[in-house]
Amino acid sequence: MHILVVNDDGPPSPTSSPYVHSLVRELQAHGHVVSVCLPHTQRSWIGKAHMIGQTVKPLYYRPPPPSAPAAGLTDDDDNNNTNTADAAPRKDTGPRHGSTHARPSTRRGTEEWILVDGTPASCVQIGLYHFFRDRGPVDLVVSGPNYGRNTTAVFALSSGTLGGALEAAVCRHKAIALSYAFFSRNHDTAIIQKATRQSVRVIEALVRDWPADGSVDLYSVNVPLLEGLEEGKVLFTPMLQNYWGPGSCFTEVAGSVDGEDEDEERIREEEGYAEELEGEEGDANRHLACHTHKHFKWTPKFTDVYKSVDEAGPGNDGWAVKEGHTSITPLKANFFQTATHLHGTELQL
Repeated sequence: MHILVVNDDGPPSPTSSPYVHSLVRELQAHGHVVSVCLPHTQRSWIGKAHMIGQTVKPLYYRPPPPSAPAAGLTDDDDNNNTNTADAAPRKDTGPRHGSTHARPSTRRGTEEWILVDGTPASCVQIGLYHFFRDRGPVDLVVSGPNYGRNTTAVFALSSGTLGGALEAAVCRHKAIALSYAFFSRNHDTAIIQKATRQSVRVIEALVRDWPADGSVDLYSVNVPLLEGLEEGKVLFTPMLQNYWGPGSCFTEVAGSVDGEDEDEERIREEEGYAEELEGEEGDANRHLACHTHKHFKWTPKFTDVYKSVDEAGPGNDGWAVKEGHTSITPLKANFFQTATHLHGTELQL
């Protein structure tokens, strides 16, 4: 097969994208032609977005040679950058993690991935239609492996990994969103290798048995990073419908207006507003309070998600991963349609 690999975690990095190179290598070892188009940096939690008005620019990533360990799996001790003079330096890029370049290689046979300053969905479009055409049509798009699980609706609805697979599906390509559910960030290379082998077996089996009736557009696959993951079951599961708990996913951070230009703008705004309050209408609105300037930091309460899995009981995707099984959720590229008994009826106003 010709497989296009995208993700939302960016190029190989021990801190943000530790899995993608090992998956690419395993797919290649199984005889597949693998093309890779990734965001140039972390793009998690962005869903199926595109950046309107942006001109998307590519960089060219060259992974380590086959004789070296897979990029991203271990920390780079020396922090040396092996990029050439045309390189665009990147954090976590070094001898063990490949090199990034501003121009493509002119040496035939060089393994080179495309990095774009866009989203996972943008990577799908660019990978399908603007690069790799000499390799023949793409048979499958694999989005991932994600650095973390994408079980349950709360994770899946915002997932860039799911977003990449959804973009491929609406482009009428078979697509699989692949996520690794870790239970500790102290990753064992041997366990990651097991997850990679398991993932390729699952990918090949899903493509082999893909329904011909159009009932499935994509699959969401979650592999638990556990020692005994290959002994666990591979289960088709529904996605758990869950919700955030009460309260905001943002924490207020004390903020102030910085800079003389902003101070002047604030003063002028206050002067203008004072003049507006001089009239009768202004008097009526004097009770309106002024906003307090503040900043906000995204601090989602993931304990709400894990609690929802515990409360839901067995059978769903979150439960399967918690029990050490690989979860597969068949999906259509569509929002779930409820209240179907109302279809065709008229709303009385």
